[in-house]
Amino acid sequence: MTKKIALYPGTFDPFTYGHLDIIKRAIKIVDTLYVGIAHNKNKKTLFNIKEREEIIIKTLKLLPKQSRKKIKTVNFSGLTINFCKKINSNILIRGLRVVADFEYEFQLAGMNNNLNKNVQTIFLMADIQNQAISSNMVKEIAYLGGDVAKFVPKPVLLLLKKKFKKI
Repeated sequence: MTKKIALYPGTFDPFTYGHLDIIKRAIKIVDTLYVGIAHNKNKKTLFNIKEREEIIIKTLKLLPKQSRKKIKTVNFSGLTINFCKKINSNILIRGLRVVADFEYEFQLAGMNNNLNKNVQTIFLMADIQNQAISSNMVKEIAYLGGDVAKFVPKPVLLLLKKKFKKI
């Protein structure tokens, strides 16, 4: 039986409970899940790639050991579809929050399918309590001094507070 290896790519700037929810759902349907932290020079991020990776690793330590065994945290640059080939993944996991997400994700899945027909995209709906959470909104609320504790895991919250104290 072939192992189901999936990639859940994202910028994760910052990592939210919505991201964690998608990871928990994905590990129920795959054997190995790569959480791929995308490095894109054209995208301005609050946290550098190393900080984002550390945040995710710390957060995933809160999961049960059986779940953690199925997850690998990596960072990558370049085309996501090329990275899938590098890690022998034929499944892309994408989270959907609202209808507007679907339109963009549908186009992205179509383009990825044109680049590599062997990689299938699986869309997972965010839990209802996480549908309003977006990384951009979390950053803005934190920057303006709002409480984001219900949107992000503790390791993220601590780093957000530290980051915005400097401003």
